[in-house]
Amino acid sequence: MSLIDLRSDTVTRPTPEMRRAMAEAEVGDDVFGDDPTVNRLQEMAADRVGMEAALYVPSGSMANHVAVKCWTRPGCEVILEAACHILNNECAGVAVHSQAAVRSVQGVRGIPWPEDVAAAIRKETDHAAGTALMCLENTHNAGGGTVLPLATLKQLRGVAKAAGIPIHMDGARIFNASVASGVPVREYAGQVDSLSFCLSKGLSAPVGSLVCGPADFIKRARRVRKLLGGGMRQAGVIAAAGIVALETMVERLAEDHANARLLVEGLAELKGICVEPEAVETNILYGTVTKPGLTAPALFAALKERGVLGIPMGPQRFRLVTHKDVSRDDTTAALRVFGEVLSG
Repeated sequence: MSLIDLRSDTVTRPTPEMRRAMAEAEVGDDVFGDDPTVNRLQEMAADRVGMEAALYVPSGSMANHVAVKCWTRPGCEVILEAACHILNNECAGVAVHSQAAVRSVQGVRGIPWPEDVAAAIRKETDHAAGTALMCLENTHNAGGGTVLPLATLKQLRGVAKAAGIPIHMDGARIFNASVASGVPVREYAGQVDSLSFCLSKGLSAPVGSLVCGPADFIKRARRVRKLLGGGMRQAGVIAAAGIVALETMVERLAEDHANARLLVEGLAELKGICVEPEAVETNILYGTVTKPGLTAPALFAALKERGVLGIPMGPQRFRLVTHKDVSRDDTTAALRVFGEVLSG
């Protein structure tokens, strides 16, 4: 039985073109800085986002940990939106690696109000840790793939500038944000001091993320990557797939968004679950199981038996994510299975 895997866009498999590029990649030792394929990927990434330099790292979490550590010092505070990935899904890396405290700000579907962020910023005193960094997420995973509006980002940039602090953007799905909004990635990047993005989600490469920023920041980031165990040798073998991802996989993200729209509108017609079609902007949707006596884990156990995978996020809440390996026909088939299980 073939599976329709809606757990995450991290389950995507590399394309045949990526596999060929990996097999034929020219390599060197990236710790020495002489892997030509890694260097090409880093140059391509920096140019794509309009920043001076970029660094290839194994994961999105490491990309964020590297950036936070480069911008902070032990004993400072980092402002984070309360539901963001850095705070909730990266093993307390801000505390462990950077020895920094977190001051969280509650957002609306992951988008913080600029005035709330401004109120949370603190100057260092004999009693208070000073704010050293603001982190933002675009798109916002837990918010449901929410796109951070450029106008709001500009307001947040103004808040940060007035306080004299940098902004790091966790742009794991920044290309989803760009495709959905029509705002070039360079415009988002122009409002922040560093930006990370993943190759291994919707862009479908097997592994890796990029940290982008000023040249002196990336020089520090390279050392922090080594400190965290992220120095890789003949990494061109995997970087080659990242090059193909940037060249061929960005515009097709619109297909994932269209399938997510088809999925959420179809689910909205079913009894026993509740979804919000108006909240789905990209490729992620959340829902709630409302059928009496049915939990999200039980629903997805039944769906799995029929070949559809998703993630229960609690007793009643669940998440579904569309991606390259879920076609329009797969989406329609998944809707049919949902209907069969919920009506059974």
